Amino acid sequence: MQRTVLLAVSFGLAAALGSAPAAPINYKTPDEVAAFKPGPDLEIVKGNCSACHSADYIKTQPPIKDKKGFWQAEVTKMIKVYGAPINDADVGKIVDYLAATY
Repeated sequence: MQRTVLLAVSFGLAAALGSAPAAPINYKTPDEVAAFKPGPDLEIVKGNCSACHSADYIKTQPPIKDKKGFWQAEVTKMIKVYGAPINDADVGKIVDYLAATY
């Protein structure tokens, strides 16, 4: 409902100012070039993690000494802070994948 109101206001404002609304623009987003590294339970990781961000996001993390602890904290943060809908059964698999491959 809010979109309809905003759209009507935009058209009304454009008409009042004597201008027409802008024409739609067609564009193609670039193909995804980032890929998750091969590793254990890759399909579970792709199914859970790529819903919100690309594999490039994972690669941007700094070098880590305690990889398993770091990735456990990151996956927990994704669930508790950002609301990632990750099943409890998948958490350990994701952490193990990330610790082994990144």
